[in-house]
Amino acid sequence: MAEFIFTYRTPADYTPGTPDGIAAWQAWFHGMGSQLRDLGKPVFNRATVGASGDGARLGGYSLVTAENLDEALTLAKGCPIVAVGGGVEVGELADLPG
Repeated sequence: MAEFIFTYRTPADYTPGTPDGIAAWQAWFHGMGSQLRDLGKPVFNRATVGASGDGARLGGYSLVTAENLDEALTLAKGCPIVAVGGGVEVGELADLPG
């Protein structure tokens, strides 16, 4: 299986840590089962150098495994941040030679 990084992009007005939000994230993470390799961590302080996209802020990351990018995207579509106007960037991680 390949390993993917999910980076969560939150709307500027997103408030992390609400009871409903925590429950939604926990349910989503639980639903990925063994495909969730590293729960990751949320981001609370941030800064950007260079271009950073459409104005959404970095909200955190997770590492997951999937057979391919399409399967990883299917997992990402269930992320609670998508329902509140945020997004998930999905990138396949590659091993460095040597």
